[in-house]
Amino acid sequence: MANFYTGNPDLQFHLSHPLMKKIVALKEYGFVDKDNFDYAPIDYEDAADTYQKVLEIIGEICESTISPNAESVDHDGPQLIDNTVHYARGTKENLEMLKQAGLIGMSLPRKYGGLNFPITPYVIAAELVSRADAGFANIWGLQDCAETINEFASDEIKNEFLPRFEHGATAAMDLTEPDAGSDLQSVQLKAHYSEGRGVWLLNGVKRFITNGDAEVSLVLARSEEGTSDGRGLSLFVFDRKDGGMIVRRIENKLGIKGSPTCELVFKDAPAKLVGERRMGLIKYVMALMNSARLGIGAQSVGIAEAAYREALKYAGEREQFGKPIVQFPAVYEMLTVMKIKLQASRALLYETARFVDVYKAYANHGEHRKLEKAERDEMKYYQRLADVYTPLIKLMSSEYCNQIAYDAIQIHGGTGFMKDFPVERLYRDARITSIYEGTSQLQVVAAIRGVTTGVYLSKIREYESIKVSPDQELLRKRLIEMTAEYEHAILKSQKTDEGEYVDFHARRLVEMAAHIIMGYLLVLDGERDMVYRDTAKVFIQRAQSWNRERMLFIHQFEPNDLGLYKIDVMKL
Repeated sequence: MANFYTGNPDLQFHLSHPLMKKIVALKEYGFVDKDNFDYAPIDYEDAADTYQKVLEIIGEICESTISPNAESVDHDGPQLIDNTVHYARGTKENLEMLKQAGLIGMSLPRKYGGLNFPITPYVIAAELVSRADAGFANIWGLQDCAETINEFASDEIKNEFLPRFEHGATAAMDLTEPDAGSDLQSVQLKAHYSEGRGVWLLNGVKRFITNGDAEVSLVLARSEEGTSDGRGLSLFVFDRKDGGMIVRRIENKLGIKGSPTCELVFKDAPAKLVGERRMGLIKYVMALMNSARLGIGAQSVGIAEAAYREALKYAGEREQFGKPIVQFPAVYEMLTVMKIKLQASRALLYETARFVDVYKAYANHGEHRKLEKAERDEMKYYQRLADVYTPLIKLMSSEYCNQIAYDAIQIHGGTGFMKDFPVERLYRDARITSIYEGTSQLQVVAAIRGVTTGVYLSKIREYESIKVSPDQELLRKRLIEMTAEYEHAILKSQKTDEGEYVDFHARRLVEMAAHIIMGYLLVLDGERDMVYRDTAKVFIQRAQSWNRERMLFIHQFEPNDLGLYKIDVMKL
């Protein structure tokens, strides 16, 4: 088995995108760290070389350690002993390898022991780890919490907590409660300030907390008495060693079994306020969730990559009727569709990561100096795109991930239903991606803003205006046709005063936009490397038919038809 990074040219291709030069320049502040840290880059080429070398190390660890451990970790899972979560042997080994390599907290500033990586190479690392073991990716990937601390906490809190990540500290997002899942405004865990102890104290229950026994946790709690909505919530950082928290149980899950999902009970647990009171959900958790959703996008693509490779390998080896099954049209069509969905997801994932990189870099600059008007405008432009692309990548990549894992099982036939091959585990691991950090239905609620405000259409027009080579002009024309159909579908859905009408068609509209955007991204990838042109052609062929199906449904649908879908509901 090859190194997971060097053996995947797609990842190296996306890391070399032209926008990366701008991202690196912004992230490195003119490469000022070179005078204080001997491992800081001196220019763009040096930075790019560092990203390559670090990702090669991660790719090697994924190939040699994390992937081989995945089956035993899935079988053994974590255990709860004396109020402490004990990881499976393989999980401990994985963590130790990454800690020794200095790959925990890699996106943090160098003064806290990090590598100051932009989001894009960090997301590539997350995809690599997810391909090796999606459950372990949850443990490693929750270092996103450190980014939230770095972005919003006081210097005192940063200095106390952030250096710990270099030494392997684990983290958790303690958000969900028994009666507050998707609706985080309903969070009831209480936080009150103890004048006598000079600290905030947390009391209540959290449920479905990934890696709940982590050393450092960000906890969403109700700090304002008498409130019942998001304006009464604040964000706190909790240190496990300070006590006051009990792990009630580890959930027995369908998949991602290596990462402990816990129910937690807080009883006068001391914690520190992050940022300002009342801003916990409105500002800080929204930022944290967007980061997590980008992470689930990477996890989904990683699982899809693993499932596709397993299916391709099996189809080439399994013979029926005197030849490998990969030679049968029913199978090679399935594999081709799996591949185009994978590459389309990846193109959207790294486009989104680049948007996040640029706007966050500008925001960071804005904390140290006044931005020029052009810089502020550019920051707002990329932030608008990041805000609507993030739910889009979470929606599309997780749904495609489930479809690819499903088809990988199908290609294996009866063997895939057994535990003899990794696809059975990959299929189980894939299922959660369209559920946690906001279900696909909630991603549509967030993404529909990109439709109704015209942000998707505006960006599509930008893609459309980019000149392409003659042999891709036909694909561009097909995308222009798809865009016209998309516009007609929007107009049809907005012609009624029925409030639920647009909501009812929201997923169809969002997916139509996604198919066009991904089609353009693949065409533009084909301009940089001809190897992507076949993928672009096949994807756009399929996407055009997918969009026409949605368009036809919307055009034939009348406002009164909504009642047809409520009949069974009203009988309950």
